[in-house]
Amino acid sequence: MRDVRKATPADVSALTGALARAFDDDPVMEWLFPDPRRRPRWTRTFFEVRLRQLLRQDEVWATGEGSGAALWAQPDRWKLSGGETASLLARIAIGVGRRTVSGLRGLSLIEEHHPREPHWYLAVLGVDPPAQGAGLGSALLAPVLRSCDEDGVAAYLESSKERNIAFYARHGFRVTEEVRMPKGPPVWLMWRDPR
Repeated sequence: MRDVRKATPADVSALTGALARAFDDDPVMEWLFPDPRRRPRWTRTFFEVRLRQLLRQDEVWATGEGSGAALWAQPDRWKLSGGETASLLARIAIGVGRRTVSGLRGLSLIEEHHPREPHWYLAVLGVDPPAQGAGLGSALLAPVLRSCDEDGVAAYLESSKERNIAFYARHGFRVTEEVRMPKGPPVWLMWRDPR
């Protein structure tokens, strides 16, 4: 069950469902998509777009059965292009609704604080709730963190759940800053030096 592999386009449906369920109680997703009845649809759409974007970098890792995924951006490839941003916004605009301006401000704020030093960027890590607690998150992190250590490259992420900080700390990440979304929840920026 802890076997991980690189994801392929054939995994998109299973992984977007698992990620949407994993982030169902995420404070930033709740803030971005405030209607709890419609949130699952929009979080699924959000993760589908991000998954397809990051699959192009060939560093999306999935559990064997598709219950979880780690979506990584390679060093110096973390920033969304104008086209990628437009594609994402076009797909989720209706779900975001009146939060569009705040959502854009929040994304810009997070981007302003994104480190400029070379690093692997963990854009998303999620495991379907029924499969959580079995070591899958750690297994999903392992391949890229191993590469970070071998190549002497740092890693970076943003945690939107305070309870996940301890999990990431066990893998060598430390909080470098706390940023608050506009009239919304805090996000913890975390950096990991290579070991």
